[in-house]
Parts: sequence; C-alpha cells; structure tokens
Amino acid sequence: MDGIVLLKEDHKTVEKLFKQFEKAGDDAHAEKRKIADQVIDELTTHTWIEEKIFYPAAREAAPDTKDHVLESIEEHHVVLWMLSELKDLDAADERFDAKMSVLMENVRHHVEEEEKEWFPDVRKAMGRNRLTELGEQMEKAKKRAPGEPLAVPSAKH
Repeated sequence: MDGIVLLKEDHKTVEKLFKQFEKAGDDAHAEKRKIADQVIDELTTHTWIEEKIFYPAAREAAPDTKDHVLESIEEHHVVLWMLSELKDLDAADERFDAKMSVLMENVRHHVEEEEKEWFPDVRKAMGRNRLTELGEQMEKAKKRAPGEPLAVPSAKH
C-alpha cells in the first residue's frame, strides 16, 4: 500500500470515530470512553509511524516542505498531550467532552493541511515506488508503535 494512502486511511478511521463520538448522547459515558480509547490508540500509532518513517522520508524527498513537517510535529505535540490527559480522564468528568471536542478540531485541521497542502507535493517528489516502499514499512511499524501517547517522540519536545 502507498504510504500516503495508508495515512489517509488512518485519517478516515479516526474521522469515523469522531463522528461516533459526536452522535453519542450526553450521558453515554461508557460509549464515549470506549470511542476515546480507540481514538487514543489510533492517533498514537499514526503519529508514531509518521514521525519515525514518513516525515523523515518526506523531508528528504521534498526538502522545501521542511516547515510543514516542523509545524506538523508541533501539532502532534499538542494532540499527544491531550490524548494522555484523555486517557486518564473519567468520561463523566465535565471536561471530557470539551477536551475531545478540542482534540477533534486540532486533528481535523492537521488532516486538512496534510491532505490538501502537503501530500500532493510529497507524492510528486517521491513517486509511486518509494511511496509503496514507505507504506509497507509503516504497516509493519504499526505493530511496534507504543501504546502510550507520551512515548511518541514529539510529545517530549
């Protein structure tokens, strides 16, 4: 699978979870907790494979996108800290829905920038064979990704 296609599939998976969360009722604490846990797992793995494999390769292939990569890493930093807070927050806490809402806004903004502004440039610079190679590497790396959001490199900076 092409690396950009893999990342877009991850984006779609997370967006479906966001929509489920938004449809859950105000008092659906158990359902919201379950969805939030899935979001935490998905985004932790996704940010890890992006930072470990995709971003370094994209920077090498398309050096003029360096600023985008750096901004993305900062966006990851914010998201990972929010994920770590959500992980330990009771779904009945009055801040839980608000924190999820801010997380969703941040992630949706990040996804839109990547898919509309950045991925086309990276695709052009890398070509199909390199993207397929990266996709395979990222798919394998998902199995090694940490379960803890704060274990992703950008969380520490």
